[in-house]
Amino acid sequence: QVQLVESGGGLVQAGGSLRLSCAASGRTFSNLAMGWFRQAPGKEREFVAAISWDGGSIYYADSVKGRFTISRDNAKNTVGLQMNSLKPEDTAVYYCAARPLAALIGPASYDYWGQGTQVTVSS
Repeated sequence: QVQLVESGGGLVQAGGSLRLSCAASGRTFSNLAMGWFRQAPGKEREFVAAISWDGGSIYYADSVKGRFTISRDNAKNTVGLQMNSLKPEDTAVYYCAARPLAALIGPASYDYWGQGTQVTVSS
């Protein structure tokens, strides 16, 4: 089992920045690929970014490419999501997820999920 706890969400004005963090426990973190997903009210959960177990492969959704940066610290068992130039359409609950080794973009591929953290971007 893997436990994931997100932090760092909040309210920010359009154009601002937030940094989300996800702390993992319960399994060797360095064997896990990590992903960030988000879900806005009335919409399906969508892929945001993912990073492989060794950081060698990183993927972004087109909607966040160039604005968001995913990173991981295997010594601290954490994965971060730096979000810059935020837009109102980035408003959603953001979830951290984990799966073995390879980073994938489909939410169904992930075995473990955090509880989510709310990000609200005002216009």
